[in-house]
Amino acid sequence: MSDFKQLDALLQKYVDDGLPGCSCIIAKKGEILYENYFGWADVENKVPLTRNNVFRQASLTKIAMYTTAMMLYEQGKFLMTDPIYEYFPEWRHSTKSVYNANGTIDVVPVEHPITIKNIMNMTCGLPYHMIMGDQPGTHPTSVAMGRAMKPLMDKGYYTLREQIKAMAEVPLAFEPGTRWLYGFASELTAGLLEAVCGKPAELVIKEMLFEPLGMDSSANFTFGDIPERLVKDYYLNPGKKLGDEGALYICPPEREARMVGPLGTVPGFSRVITNCWDYTKLMQMLANGGVYNGERIMGRKTIDLMRCNTLSDEVIQRDFTNSYLAGYGYGYGVRTLMDKYAGHHNGSLGQFGWTGGSGTWAESDPSEGVSIVYMHNLQPNLEEYHHLRMRATAYGCLE
Repeated sequence: MSDFKQLDALLQKYVDDGLPGCSCIIAKKGEILYENYFGWADVENKVPLTRNNVFRQASLTKIAMYTTAMMLYEQGKFLMTDPIYEYFPEWRHSTKSVYNANGTIDVVPVEHPITIKNIMNMTCGLPYHMIMGDQPGTHPTSVAMGRAMKPLMDKGYYTLREQIKAMAEVPLAFEPGTRWLYGFASELTAGLLEAVCGKPAELVIKEMLFEPLGMDSSANFTFGDIPERLVKDYYLNPGKKLGDEGALYICPPEREARMVGPLGTVPGFSRVITNCWDYTKLMQMLANGGVYNGERIMGRKTIDLMRCNTLSDEVIQRDFTNSYLAGYGYGYGVRTLMDKYAGHHNGSLGQFGWTGGSGTWAESDPSEGVSIVYMHNLQPNLEEYHHLRMRATAYGCLE
């Protein structure tokens, strides 16, 4: 089928079931095949969601950031084999935790330094702050990260460079390159952009990527009328389901200020704010060999490198397989589809993308020049329910 009625019906059902609002754009070789908006940017004031609204991207920032890093790579600014201590000298003597048979833990020097490849493919051995372990915050690496972060968090605002320096003292969870672990590799990659370009990573991404693509509503910080166009950031009350009375509450202003604000006000590295319309420009460029509107932004073969799987079968089975990631491997900052059957995926092998913790999702298919971008803002985002159904229906609509 190709009339997209089933996709309309599904996304409307999401809103009918209690999701505040969602949007989706599907494009192919520069042509918009589908674009629609459902629900509300502001539920309480009944403000309809439109193309003009923008969303917090959380981890969907990674596609933009790692694309920028790959653009710098193809300019010869660094090699994947470079140790990161060449850019962050305090990381020259990294250590790791080694677990003994009696349950004790030794902290010993790493055998090989963390390289840029390790931060590009999430094998450096550091999670995000306080999220690792069977119980969040109980793993020794997470505990050490929390201890190192406390002085920074106590003072409120801190720079990305201060955060990177503080994390240099933390023992890694494993020998670099031996396992996959989602997390602080992103901050190190953002720091690499700063070190190479001599300006904040947020500006590097905007100047190198967003501005050439005409992504006028996109940045890692608020500007102009972006605050007024930003959808409300809804959270689901514990113990409630979408659609229940009192299920949702709006992110408190003090928490929001630690994630969203003008340049230089958000601690560490701030995440992208954008919308489906703008992000489709990025995903179309990636789907069509690095060219958008007739202008070359990056090399086709660099995109092929970015989306190649970098993980062994053993690492995928141990660290990168669950019901949401099934069928994918991991490249440089993006997942890449390797097994359609394992992933129950009706798209094409080799397509690639990522997800954001606020409910955003994007994927590019270079074999057909297709991109799909979906966005909502809700935490927890209920991604497995919303994203996998949307994915199956969206690809089912394509001829």
